[in-house]
Amino acid sequence: MNSLSILVDQAIRLNPMDSSLYVFINRRCDRIKILGWQDNGFWLMVKRLEANDRFVWPDRKSEVVTLTVELLHWLLGGADIAALQRHPKRYYARAS
Repeated sequence: MNSLSILVDQAIRLNPMDSSLYVFINRRCDRIKILGWQDNGFWLMVKRLEANDRFVWPDRKSEVVTLTVELLHWLLGGADIAALQRHPKRYYARAS
């Protein structure tokens, strides 16, 4: 936990004690670690896949990827979230 919180603070210049969850994946893409802060301490959740299963990381070129809770659930469930397509958001000034 200490090394991950230092990585968040020093490498990506974010506050590890804010309300965000920080998700890390190993090189083989078979383990994900999620670091979070709650009130007075860190917690760490780890998911390790068995056999030849792998997580599909959304973007290996970018250092930081922002996910919604829903996308995190899809990622943990094995979906390729980079391939998901949603309906575009529409913004209207008024309804007629």
